[in-house]
Amino acid sequence: MILEVDKLDVSYGRVRAVREVSFQAEAGSLVAVIGANGAGKSSLMNAVAGLLKPKSGRVVFDGRDVTGWPAHRLVRAGLVLVPEGRAVLGTMTVAENLQLGGWNRRSSLKASIDELYSRFPVLGERRQLPASALSGGEQQLLAIARAMLATPRVILMDEPSMGLAPRAVDEVFRVIEEIRSTGTTVVLVEQNARRALRAADTGYVMEVGEVAHSGPAGELLHDQRIVHAYLGLE
Repeated sequence: MILEVDKLDVSYGRVRAVREVSFQAEAGSLVAVIGANGAGKSSLMNAVAGLLKPKSGRVVFDGRDVTGWPAHRLVRAGLVLVPEGRAVLGTMTVAENLQLGGWNRRSSLKASIDELYSRFPVLGERRQLPASALSGGEQQLLAIARAMLATPRVILMDEPSMGLAPRAVDEVFRVIEEIRSTGTTVVLVEQNARRALRAADTGYVMEVGEVAHSGPAGELLHDQRIVHAYLGLE
């Protein structure tokens, strides 16, 4: 297991947003975390990524207990978050956003950025535009590309398809599956539960801050409890 979260508890004052949540991710796998709004998914990701300090529990990354490490230290170690809402810097150009994504790189940053322009031609075409001029789907690709410049071993993605048109959603999921195919472990938080489970190896369903169901993604996809509660009819 490259990532193990053990009984993680996250609180905002007296409100327990995450209640003793545990999950695991094998190296090279894609893990989906699904659930309704307010289930605690984003709080869980932010705590794993070092943006929130957990009240209790452990995060073990690549065999090391990294609980409470700040986000920048986790990025250096290879654990990177693509945050909900993309968080691109709108007044800065596409190129400048990417350069910031490689802040921890000591060499070969230009070559890596050029490679990303080849991988995401739309970013290359718009490299001198401010990020705010991009469409929602293009901004999401920029956020993913920026995270990839940190050369993550595990990439956490929080609601990457939120607010996107269907065609952009297709492109984002294509990129996610491509990233996974290169050996990078992906932990995907998604409200598009059906699409997430179809792409994943393992799934976890959160309800009111807790893991209510978990198992192989294919089994969850056909579990009638999950279908009725989260997937609905196609």
